[in-house]
Amino acid sequence: MRDPYWSLCAQTAFFRSSAVSASHAAVVSVAGASGGSCVKVTITQAEVQLQIADASAMSGMSAEEQKAPLPVVNFSNNPSPTTYAFLILSLVGIVSTFAVVCVTLGYVVDIDHCDDTPNEVVKVVQNYTHITDYVATCLDGRHNALTGPSNAITGENTCAGVKYTVEGLQDADGNYMFANSKCIVDNIVAVMEQAGGNVTVGYRGTMDSVGRGDHPIQTPYWQAGLCPVNVHWHLGAEHLSVGQYDEKGTGPSTASDEEHHRKLLGGDVRNGNMCHLYDATDETFTMEYDWKHCVDMHVGQTYEVHWPHSAAGACGTPNQYQTPFYDGVFCNLGLVDLDIVEKQVGVQAQVFTIVNDERYYYPDLMRGMIVDGARGTNMTYYTGSTTGTSRDNEICSNYAPITWQVDRVCSVISASSFDKMCADMKAQRDDMSDDFYAHGSRITVADHLAANNQVWKYTE
Repeated sequence: MRDPYWSLCAQTAFFRSSAVSASHAAVVSVAGASGGSCVKVTITQAEVQLQIADASAMSGMSAEEQKAPLPVVNFSNNPSPTTYAFLILSLVGIVSTFAVVCVTLGYVVDIDHCDDTPNEVVKVVQNYTHITDYVATCLDGRHNALTGPSNAITGENTCAGVKYTVEGLQDADGNYMFANSKCIVDNIVAVMEQAGGNVTVGYRGTMDSVGRGDHPIQTPYWQAGLCPVNVHWHLGAEHLSVGQYDEKGTGPSTASDEEHHRKLLGGDVRNGNMCHLYDATDETFTMEYDWKHCVDMHVGQTYEVHWPHSAAGACGTPNQYQTPFYDGVFCNLGLVDLDIVEKQVGVQAQVFTIVNDERYYYPDLMRGMIVDGARGTNMTYYTGSTTGTSRDNEICSNYAPITWQVDRVCSVISASSFDKMCADMKAQRDDMSDDFYAHGSRITVADHLAANNQVWKYTE
């Protein structure tokens, strides 16, 4: 598919002369690089006028006429030779200037595609007295002829650093509201429900979240007014789904991963539960992929991908995706109601085994979990907390309760799908490089720290 933005060109320009009539006009046609419409320069004694006209307007000329050399002008039957000399010299000067400008800027003429330009890019430009003025102004904004391509986002990242504001919030007793804290104090559970837990059908924790009125969002997040604000993933699965991803699953050695992340995170990176799909005898699971964008990822390994969503994100703006995800979740902090936070903040989770097989390519993994066929349809909904290895069953998260929507089924996905996701992350305004690699997995949440409000959805 050709670039829809229209550009000028001058490599294979051709020149044609209309029959010299009373208007004494010479015609120069230069094809647009995307085809379709041509630049038709009509030069008369009185003016230089530029038009972009549909190629069909030239249909009056036969192929022989189009290829024919410029006709010899019989000055005896026309106005003074001085006038024509001026006209021809002007034409040569204009065309030369046009060619120099276009070649300098790297635009290419392709007259064979003159009939392909979409109608929506056909423009009419009149009353220009020099072709370089046209070159400087008529090109689409993405291809400014004088300054070159520009797609820079120059505004302010209004979400940057919000995490630190949230971490500084204190309650009436002066305690930091969102700091990690002990899960059990004086033999009493001192925190809200935690994640990631057991999402197997039939499992319920023993914390009475239902009695407290905490219920997960059971519709797609977009229907509840939430948008994705980040994507990241964990080494192994933080959740547990018996028979799909659990302590009996297998995968390749990840020693190199742990060495790398030990440097990045200042400690060992915990590997979580594993899928049951790995086959060490099948090169689909063993032949390494040439990663271009993601860091220290491995074919055959299990990863749990998280897409945090928020009703307080910078939805639909260049600031929507943020690292750390807290910046995205709380970007518009004034919109967050801590009494119903489980209705305003949620996470999608989906577990994959990576394969080196393009049959399993998915092009848009950044923007949310895959909901197609068996993927994203066997779900467990519950309320919990943020995860990560700074929390376990002794130290808990106080970012709770939030909704979790977790796919209970492990799926295979191509390595190129992940690499494309990392490339998309690089294209965001915010620097997301701290999420190009897998984070460690929290140990599965103990029963007494897990909610009892699980809702299970099945493939219909």
